[in-house]
Amino acid sequence: MKALVLNGLKEPLTISEVDKPVLKEDEVLVKIKAAAFNHRDKWIQEGLYAGIKYPIILGSDGAGIVAETGSSVDKKWLNQEVIINPSFNWGNNDKAQSKDFRILGLPDNGTLGEYALCKAEYLYKKPEHLSFEESAAIPLAGLTAYRALFTRAATQPREKVLINGIGGGVALFALQYAVAEGCEVYVTSSSDEKIEKAKFLGAYGGVNYKTTSWVDDLKAMAGGFDVIVDSAAGEGFKNLVELANPGGRIVFYGATTGTIKELDPRRIFWKQLNILGSTMGTQKDFEQMLSFIDQHKLLPVIDKVFAFNEANEALDRMRKSEQFGKIVIKVDL
Repeated sequence: MKALVLNGLKEPLTISEVDKPVLKEDEVLVKIKAAAFNHRDKWIQEGLYAGIKYPIILGSDGAGIVAETGSSVDKKWLNQEVIINPSFNWGNNDKAQSKDFRILGLPDNGTLGEYALCKAEYLYKKPEHLSFEESAAIPLAGLTAYRALFTRAATQPREKVLINGIGGGVALFALQYAVAEGCEVYVTSSSDEKIEKAKFLGAYGGVNYKTTSWVDDLKAMAGGFDVIVDSAAGEGFKNLVELANPGGRIVFYGATTGTIKELDPRRIFWKQLNILGSTMGTQKDFEQMLSFIDQHKLLPVIDKVFAFNEANEALDRMRKSEQFGKIVIKVDL
């Protein structure tokens, strides 16, 4: 089969002929119709991720049609249109993942190929109102946003929500979910254009965090926030503590600007704040996410769909932070 293979550190992806995966009894083989990139793929390519190995077929997101099933798998799955939950081996504790937890696309080969392999338990029917490209945009980012917003932060209708760094996949899913839930949502970005696009999606307003007055500007707009969703951490995290309402929740799923420094613990305990970490999600989270998307007939925000042979161009677009929404690869092989 053909696949996009990463053969070494900082090397481009190459279209290669590789062996078709061999099924175990509890596994299925999905003929991929569309896949999507996440920042995780870029970090693996750049050597900024744990447990990297080469060669590897990247890709955590994928949608397609079940082509083969193992001997113990219900044959109802054959020829079904599906998406794959890339959050493997979570374990029995809903509060945190097990030591065996892994994400599709490393260490296991992922979705950027003609076929992808997974256990049948990680298959879900593709939402009927979505195309393969739209469905492929959901899994990793959609799951991460759902758990952060609802499972961890327990976001409720009419609460004021701040989404930090709008434009990436997780942040945009969080925006769409919060708007659908009936929240009053605000955003930040380094791009005024992205803020305007977020308003079109239902945000009440937003500020450019490159300005020196962005914290005061948000206070003037909203007063404060019950829930703040962040992926940056770093030195700016202390501003989120300032922006949080008493009893507020700050949930973060990344640390793109590094270590959190100079937090004043007195502000945290006096305001009764909850600071919450979040990563991916359980199978229950995934099921509830798909139900939520179907209930509200949400359409994932797609920045651009690239052809299979344009994967390196797609990664370069992500590297430059030019995207607004998910970058999708059409796997038409």
